[in-house]
Amino acid sequence: MYRYTFLWSAALVTLVASTNPFAAGDDAPLRYPETRKIDQVDTLFGVEIADPYRWLEDLDAPETAAWVAAQNEVTFGFLAGTPGRDTLGARITALIDYERYGLPSKEGGRYFYSRNDGLQPQSVIYVADRLDAEPRVLLDPNKLSADGTIAVRGTFVSDDGQWLAYTLTSGGSDWNEIRVRNVETGEDSEDHIRWVKFSGASWTRDNAGFYYTRYDEPTGNKLEQVNRFPKLMYHRLGTAQSEDRLVYERPDQPDWGIGGGVTEDGRYLIIYLSEGTKRENRIYYQELTSESPRTVPLLDEADAQYSFVGNDGPRFWFFTNLEAPRGRLVEIDIRQPERVNWKELIAEAADTLQGVSAVGGHFVAEYLQDAKSRVVVFDRTGQRVRDVDLPTLGTTGGFGGKWDDAETFFVFTSFVVPPRIYRYDVTTGERTLFREPKVAFDPERYETKQVFYPSKDGTRVPMFITHRKGLVLDGQQPTLLYGYGGFNAAMTPSFSVSRVVWLELGGVYVLANIRGGGEYGREWHDGGKLENKQNCFDDFHAAAEWLIANQYTRPARLAIEGGSNGGLLVAACILQRPDLYGAGVAAVGVLDMLRFHKFTIGWAWKSDYGDPDVEADFRTLLKYSPLHNIKTGTCYPALLATTGDHDDRVVPSHSFKFIAALQAAQGCANPVLIRVETRAGHGAGKPTQKIIEEMADKYAFLMRVLGMTLPTGEPR
Repeated sequence: MYRYTFLWSAALVTLVASTNPFAAGDDAPLRYPETRKIDQVDTLFGVEIADPYRWLEDLDAPETAAWVAAQNEVTFGFLAGTPGRDTLGARITALIDYERYGLPSKEGGRYFYSRNDGLQPQSVIYVADRLDAEPRVLLDPNKLSADGTIAVRGTFVSDDGQWLAYTLTSGGSDWNEIRVRNVETGEDSEDHIRWVKFSGASWTRDNAGFYYTRYDEPTGNKLEQVNRFPKLMYHRLGTAQSEDRLVYERPDQPDWGIGGGVTEDGRYLIIYLSEGTKRENRIYYQELTSESPRTVPLLDEADAQYSFVGNDGPRFWFFTNLEAPRGRLVEIDIRQPERVNWKELIAEAADTLQGVSAVGGHFVAEYLQDAKSRVVVFDRTGQRVRDVDLPTLGTTGGFGGKWDDAETFFVFTSFVVPPRIYRYDVTTGERTLFREPKVAFDPERYETKQVFYPSKDGTRVPMFITHRKGLVLDGQQPTLLYGYGGFNAAMTPSFSVSRVVWLELGGVYVLANIRGGGEYGREWHDGGKLENKQNCFDDFHAAAEWLIANQYTRPARLAIEGGSNGGLLVAACILQRPDLYGAGVAAVGVLDMLRFHKFTIGWAWKSDYGDPDVEADFRTLLKYSPLHNIKTGTCYPALLATTGDHDDRVVPSHSFKFIAALQAAQGCANPVLIRVETRAGHGAGKPTQKIIEEMADKYAFLMRVLGMTLPTGEPR
């Protein structure tokens, strides 16, 4: 489809499995830095838990910094010595150098969207008076830092299109600041909001100010200190943050999350109350037209998930999984809020309802059909109007907009389809292409199939497999198996330059939709959390076994990858079944399951993992916690752990302690390495060059430990 001139360099190809000194099974051990042990033992419920690397939790300590530097020296030395690493970097740079657009939004008759020309560190925010007009730059975050590590996390435009509130993050931290820019002049106002986390800005319809959520200023290390006691605030434009009005707080519930959003008609403030990462939540509201708005509990039992979709005056529409594990849409008249008076507009279906938007006088419902997108338009009464025509198997997102504006936008992507943005007329069903990236590879060379395999307990699990056409199933293909399995997050087909590189190397890319995610609604999530967490690992093991049994690969050629909760997945799986995998890449992983709740927002994950301070949960966690299940002398697969020194979501000490312990215990020459990125966090806001370098290092590592070679001639 697209022509390109990049050629893989045959001159750099020297790797073959028989001569690779670091391929699985050979014995040429690396010299790791010495990691000091301390005599730290905790007794929990009668069990002695050694924690000899506890000192690595002190991220400010000079000794920790020296340890990180020494580990990076070993890792980068190993990677730099990998033939073909520079060629990989060049190819990744060529692939990622394409225009990337964000979904347009329309406020005050203006269109706002982001664009990256390809190699810019951060995407630039543009504004246009018409969709077909030449846009102008409104905000260029690349001018805010020399190294590109200050990023825009979110943009929020006032209803009249005159003001842009935007959140900034530095070095990848979850901490945000809010600034306000005049759309006409492109100048920032004096407004400056600090200590914001997990919050946007929701403007009042008079455009005079916005609601946001903040925490108190930390008294210790802001990248480690536990985050509790959030407050919903109102900021009036042109005033100091110290004058902001407290709207709602719950000092009696320090772990409750609080968020607020103004309804499209401006009449109500919807207040979301959550407990950690539980999907079950509460909904309160304030009537803003009242002289003295009071907070009214509407849904106060936290018995299900409730997401506000829109309203017709006092009739509120909610997506919920109450009595519908796969989701439905209900209407609640706040004048008669009792459940007996609720009206079901869209009933639960066989496919999983992911969300609903109210736009153009219709409801647009996004479903997952075996982890693939399906979109249906319904009228105001809940009658089906049509399915949205999608290009092929893939994933959609977007469909935002206003109730009285029929125009909406959505993005479509798949494993080899870069994100295309479409304009959609909800009234007529007409779909027109707004932007289509031109990426320097040929998607026609590859194919994706979906298979279903049985897990250990017989559960049927879906899995996507992508590879070049004409693949010979001889059990020799290098295969990368990805998974997540947690927090009700559905893993669906999407485009990534990283995956394209792997495919061009001749690899097979596999996505397993294991339990713990949201692919099949509430029951699928429940099947992989708390006491059922082992099902996630069993599902992943079963995926690997299926790939081997069906002649895609063999253990020495099979790598596994995951990030955050997926990093836990990778680490637990290589410890449980070291015979099944050749390598693992664990990014920003949750690896100490007995202390995750003691840092930043980690306590919120108890909803999926359980509470280490409760005996029954402790005993479940101890069975799979990666840090506590390493067996000295075992030959574990090659492992690369990655983290960022500014990760205040999953603090980097998880990876530090785990790698120190695994290096000390490793029973063979397979490398155990950690790559610590500076001025980087959990992943969001990472500048393009850092993404390129990390991607090149990951594939250089996998090529070396799996005994792969660079292809000759054009990419495959």
